Amino acid sequence: MSEQRFGEFVAVRREGDGHVAELAMDRPKAMNAVSTEMARSIGAACAALAADPSVRVVVLTSTAERAFCVGADLKERNSLSDAELVRQRPTTRGAYGGVLELPVPTIAAVHGFALGGGFELALACDVIVADETAVVGLPEVSVGVIPGGGGTQLLPRRVGAARAAELIFTARRVEAAEALSLGLVDSVVAPGQDRAEALALGARMAANSPVGLRAAKRALRLGHGMDLSAGLEIEDAAWRTVAFSGDRAEGVAAFNEKRKPNWPGE
Repeated sequence: MSEQRFGEFVAVRREGDGHVAELAMDRPKAMNAVSTEMARSIGAACAALAADPSVRVVVLTSTAERAFCVGADLKERNSLSDAELVRQRPTTRGAYGGVLELPVPTIAAVHGFALGGGFELALACDVIVADETAVVGLPEVSVGVIPGGGGTQLLPRRVGAARAAELIFTARRVEAAEALSLGLVDSVVAPGQDRAEALALGARMAANSPVGLRAAKRALRLGHGMDLSAGLEIEDAAWRTVAFSGDRAEGVAAFNEKRKPNWPGE
């Protein structure tokens, strides 16, 4: 396994062919509370991953035993002046936006607490795999703020406006079984198996065309919320980027020759 550090609290790990990159939040003593330094590191790691054509899937994980991420570092936040908080905001947005804007499929591996900004990092991913210990929620109104890492926009896109409003306005925490039934997470696995299951899912995705994966994600993201005719135009534009690609030619050839594709990635 290779590992690249981004500051003290973030690591990117890759095994085998390296097509699945694990973006590990590594601040276990603080249960991955997102400080300014950690937010900066997440943003930097995402920029590096987005620029790497060999990356096909990113899996967001936690090294903390009891939590995926407990959200903003409120101890640090309490020490900031209003002016410092304003200056911090672009760095914070860069972390959440960095995950959201990754051009490849993303999977969050969630265990323990995923609250506030921690759950927003998971919501920024395409798929959320949780284990039975997971507790998720957006409790920001209980401390006098609102979800500011995309939660007010991403949660209703997952579960609908009314359900998102109930969850945000009550600030309640939701355990794994209910989270699955509400669509807050996409699967629930045995305790301690979230990372392994997410990496296995990532490997299944990464076996497919890298050109196709990126184009499909682009069409899904850009088309969401559009009316059908506009969405179909977005899909057609994405199709045109893959229809004449080397991956398409290799995929068709491999199918006809009954062999595994060797994707050129272009």
